[in-house]
Amino acid sequence: MHIYAVLKAVSGIELPITYNHFVQAAIYQTIDTELAEFLHEKGYEAGNRTFKLFSFSRLSGRFELNKEKGSIKFYDDIYLTISSPVQHFCQSIANGLLTKDYIYFGKNKVKLEKIFAQEFKMNKENVLVNTLSPIVVYSTFLRPDGRKYTCYFQPGEPDYNSLITNNLVKKYRALHGKDAPQGEVKVLARGDMRLHVVNYKKTVIKGYSGKLELTGPTELLQMAVDAGLGSKNSQGFGCVNIMERR
Repeated sequence: MHIYAVLKAVSGIELPITYNHFVQAAIYQTIDTELAEFLHEKGYEAGNRTFKLFSFSRLSGRFELNKEKGSIKFYDDIYLTISSPVQHFCQSIANGLLTKDYIYFGKNKVKLEKIFAQEFKMNKENVLVNTLSPIVVYSTFLRPDGRKYTCYFQPGEPDYNSLITNNLVKKYRALHGKDAPQGEVKVLARGDMRLHVVNYKKTVIKGYSGKLELTGPTELLQMAVDAGLGSKNSQGFGCVNIMERR
């Protein structure tokens, strides 16, 4: 399910250009305390992996960028999308947004203007999506001297589909407690992909945004649309929206 929120900036808000952690913190502060503690401390488990099973978009609206200060200032309406396959999470974030007087992005105060939800049901093995936040796909390797390094991938590279599929299979098991259906999710870029280099809490993360065609088992496509594509979804990466075919 997708929750679409329109927020009003109180006298405008100014954030660092990389503001993901402020939005993430606001989400944890908005959902009920017990759920927030569960997600923060544990999450949904699949083997030795844990998942929060939610993602969120970048903020959009009228803004002014100050590259010298490394900040972005939003005015008027601010648009935020949050998605999750977990019904309780969606209900909790919606209730929190509706009942709280204000939401805080750091020290910046915003209030809810409008909210609506939409549930996308995958009934075929092919879907077009556009990214609302960059998709992060990576592997960690060891150098000969034992140090780790991270390699990031973009659609079309040899390991991309298998990494996307493995990630979705684990999310499926974490949510449903059973093996996912057989089959690979194939990702095809429909146009140019844009590279984003994000400094998240002093860690450099690389992701790609653009329009994508996904093909694969409907259950895994459903997970991709609801929980997000790729890794680090709960940090504000991999949120997607379904596009209408023309």
